[in-house]
Amino acid sequence: MKKLIVILSLIALVGCKSKKVHQKDEVVKLALSQVNSSQKNKAYELGKRVLMTCNTSKFKPFTASEATTSVINNITIEKLSKTCFKYRQWYGTFKDLELAEVYKNTNDQTTIYRFRALYSKKIANKELRVFINSDNLVSSIKTSDWTDTFTYNP
Repeated sequence: MKKLIVILSLIALVGCKSKKVHQKDEVVKLALSQVNSSQKNKAYELGKRVLMTCNTSKFKPFTASEATTSVINNITIEKLSKTCFKYRQWYGTFKDLELAEVYKNTNDQTTIYRFRALYSKKIANKELRVFINSDNLVSSIKTSDWTDTFTYNP
């Protein structure tokens, strides 16, 4: 019985261990005039390269000078083909990207470029986010439905 009490006490002690408090990411909207034009062009070109794959079925993989290792490993022609099949069926042909907003995560110094993706079908209402880290490398690319208000979900 004493062993059971000791074991339960240890479990209770471990279960009540204090947890780290995560610092909330602070994201600040930047004026388009404040944005580095070469980085803005890089985000546009790399984002467009990904979405143009849906039209051409050809993808030039990212290099180490363009993107992080995780992005290079995660964006493959196979994964893009699956996504592109759905997008072409629902939204039509990809036309272009339109820069809407730019945000800066002040904790990790990531710049978030928010583009509106334009497609041939008028029902298409998609956005593409290109995340560029402090080393000027694409650290993430994300597509979602367009909303007028920006919400940050890393």
